[in-house]
Amino acid sequence: MLNKPIKIGVIGVGHLGVHHVKHYNDLNNTILIGIHDIDIVRGKQIANKYAIKFFLDLKTLIKNVDAVSIVTPTTYHFETAKLCIKNKKHVFIEKPITVTLKDADELIKLSKKYGVIIQVGHIERLNPSLLALKPYTIKPKFIEIQRLAPYSERGSDVPVVLDKMIHDIDILLSLVDCPVISLQATGMSIITNSLDIAHARIKFKNGTVASIMSSRIAQNDIRKVKIFQKNLYATLDLLLGLTEVYKIMKNQSHDVNIIKSVPFLRNNKKLFITYEKPLIKLNDALKEELKNFIQSILGNEKPIVDGESGRNALALAIQIQNKINKDIHLWD
Repeated sequence: MLNKPIKIGVIGVGHLGVHHVKHYNDLNNTILIGIHDIDIVRGKQIANKYAIKFFLDLKTLIKNVDAVSIVTPTTYHFETAKLCIKNKKHVFIEKPITVTLKDADELIKLSKKYGVIIQVGHIERLNPSLLALKPYTIKPKFIEIQRLAPYSERGSDVPVVLDKMIHDIDILLSLVDCPVISLQATGMSIITNSLDIAHARIKFKNGTVASIMSSRIAQNDIRKVKIFQKNLYATLDLLLGLTEVYKIMKNQSHDVNIIKSVPFLRNNKKLFITYEKPLIKLNDALKEELKNFIQSILGNEKPIVDGESGRNALALAIQIQNKINKDIHLWD
């Protein structure tokens, strides 16, 4: 356990990296040493704005910190993280952990060898609408997830499965702790040279079935999750921060979260179907992620999404992507 403030560097200060800089400047137990970016002009602008040092040489930045946030395009994650880990630096890597499983496995192996933490930025784990389900016993039998977004060049260096869908794969794996036994998937390219739309139907060993659809070619942003299980149905709007739960109860409840309770008969037994809107505690999910990263380094917490979890999400994403690519090849 460390008793001194953690010295942090941010590698990559594009759209998301700037937010890392902003939050590290505000966090306790943290000293933001500086930043690095291959875009020198932008890097110096951000450094001046936040009164921090811009490091032209990445190795010099790494030498002067305890930990880094890697907020580069995905294709640079592996080499950057590898360099940091070999210098015994803790790493926060924005999702996905890497492009390939081989690279992810090597980073995890190296992190164990050098005794450092890998945390992966699957930010939706801290979405308020998902956190609102914590008081409930969630044992899904069917899950439907939809994520649509207007086209943007940001993130288009990888297929939509690694750009958008991997968020929902991580959510899914956090809800269903069970091996996948079968997978069907389809998708296509519309604008880019890789997948822009993807759909997967996944069956788990415990019988749970999930349907996930992602697209980066849409008019509006949509991020919705629906969970079905015995005596409970939950619908989440990740974008609006809204959670609604329909639940079957034996007795009428006067819980403050219950908006409506309606009696009905099932097998000649009186039951109640309730409509609830659990309390949503608004947060800044990225700030909470980075706070967890710092506390994990200090030994006070464990990473919300560690390297293994990030690797597992990547493994299923690649499996889906390979299945789609195989089918596309057959279409040709």
